[in-house]
Amino acid sequence: MTEKAAQAEEKKAQPEAAPARGAAEKAPEAASCDCGAKEEQKGGEPPCEEVSPEELSSRLAAAEQKVAELTAKLEASEKKVASNYDLYVRAKAELENTRKRADADVLKAHKFGNEKFATNLLPVVDSLEKALDHAKDMDGPLKDGLEAINRQLLHAMEVSGMKPFDPKGEKFDPNLQQAVTVVPKSEGLEPGMVAAVFQKGWMIQERVLRPAMVAVVQG
Repeated sequence: MTEKAAQAEEKKAQPEAAPARGAAEKAPEAASCDCGAKEEQKGGEPPCEEVSPEELSSRLAAAEQKVAELTAKLEASEKKVASNYDLYVRAKAELENTRKRADADVLKAHKFGNEKFATNLLPVVDSLEKALDHAKDMDGPLKDGLEAINRQLLHAMEVSGMKPFDPKGEKFDPNLQQAVTVVPKSEGLEPGMVAAVFQKGWMIQERVLRPAMVAVVQG
């Protein structure tokens, strides 16, 4: 190859290398803005944005106000929850008390439902006992019939939760007995004791159906 031909080849190669160098020089600049371009394409703010102190202070104040609003809403919600829980506890307790009262009323009706009937029946029992007392010296079917009726009546009252009590010789109890008279102190009887019983008392379950009519030793 001649010297002129070599120089010609060299000149042809130089224009092609120049753009390459220019592209290489521009490459760092493009690379430095590439991230910002990507952020802009995604809709975000470029990282090189400058924020003034006033704008930063305004954003901080807005954030603090938002936090205060959320805190107030949280406290209000907590108070409402506490109030609702208190109402729930009260309603539950009231329901339990109502159930207990209903159970007690049912039990009371079961135990004392025949109280009025039993009270009206007591004079019949007293009359039958007086008849038996008058017939104690008699013999025959009349006396036997009265005794049989009396046994049946007492048994029926007993299975219904009623029973008589005779407090003679016991200490006077105003809850179970009614003093109709007082008698002087006598041998074997202390003051305040029951000297005589004019009418037996009756109980229905644990309740006094009729107090006993008694005479009490004078104190």
